[in-house]
Amino acid sequence: MGLMQKGQAGSSLQSHAQAAEALLAWYDRERRTLAWRAPPGTKQDPYQVWLSEIMLQQTTVKAVTPRYATFLRRWPDLNSLARAELGEVLAAWAGLGYYARARNLHACARAVVGEHGGAFPETEAELRQLPGIGAYTAAAIAAIAFGEHATPVDGNIERVVARFFCVETPLPAAKAEIKTLAESLTPAMRAGDYAQAMMDLGATICTPRRPACGLCPLRPGCRACAEGLAEVLPYKAEKAERPTRRGAAFVAMRADGAVLLRERPMKGLLGGMLETPSTPWEETAPNGNAVADHAPVEAAWHKTAGLVAHTFTHFHLELSVYRAEVGDDAALTEAAQAERCKWLQRRELSGAALPSVMRKVLAHAFEAKRHLTSPRRGEVALQARVRGSKLQRG
Repeated sequence: MGLMQKGQAGSSLQSHAQAAEALLAWYDRERRTLAWRAPPGTKQDPYQVWLSEIMLQQTTVKAVTPRYATFLRRWPDLNSLARAELGEVLAAWAGLGYYARARNLHACARAVVGEHGGAFPETEAELRQLPGIGAYTAAAIAAIAFGEHATPVDGNIERVVARFFCVETPLPAAKAEIKTLAESLTPAMRAGDYAQAMMDLGATICTPRRPACGLCPLRPGCRACAEGLAEVLPYKAEKAERPTRRGAAFVAMRADGAVLLRERPMKGLLGGMLETPSTPWEETAPNGNAVADHAPVEAAWHKTAGLVAHTFTHFHLELSVYRAEVGDDAALTEAAQAERCKWLQRRELSGAALPSVMRKVLAHAFEAKRHLTSPRRGEVALQARVRGSKLQRG
């Protein structure tokens, strides 16, 4: 029995080595040309590797490519990014989502400059101590930028490994097993090229639907392909249904074209971003009194027809939108003053740190202003009650 196990282990290791060799040969022929990927035979810039990996989290290559180029032109190196103001970075990130990444990106740049002399540490363990760098990103930077023997596992690599070894345990329970199996495939040499080859294979050949198994360099050793399971693996546990939260957003517009916005708390969802003042986002839609209590300016507020809908990772959001036209001397409530509200001109909005959901809110309000000329055509007027004790609850 012992001799059999030893022979089986040797055969397995040999097949793994052959798989890695075949994959690297395929990569040398078929590698994608990406803005952040150095040409063959040249050294990767750790700053560009790090920046691209942060941008690519939960986002597609197609969406990131133009934003990466714009970002790199503005902050071409770590020092320039570390000197930037956080608001500038958040504004440049607007539209990419998951804004904690931008806050951590800025914090990481400052940490590397302040604590590491402007040079990224080269090991996974050291990289993981930096803001916003988790297990995957640390392994990716270590392997791609520094040639360390590290194994990043993203969604593409996870899928390739699950199929190659025919892992039938559903995700996310299978993550630890897949990570171990992925490490067993990583060759001693060219770990960075190998990691990028696995990413490319998952993105172009071993795709979620209709994998092109006939073109795959790993097909000879792929158990899922041999067992006819390539199209269905990896299995995934059913996701819980996203709850829906509801609220009211207020768009106050001055005669000079300025719009009232406020800065969200630095911690939490959309931290540090700008938004229109709003009620809390809760399970139940706010009633008339709650809406009035949260209005940031004493004005005649008009409820626009329809809702603004947006989906976050963990919940759906539905916002009713109230708009008001106010004078240049409009006074903010005490609550609005305490919430770091400020007026921004319409021409400044395109470059502001506004998340996608708030751009939807503003577009909804601007469209209502263009097409609705009186409450009788579909708006409901609401005089905000913001005097006396109501001020304390704004």
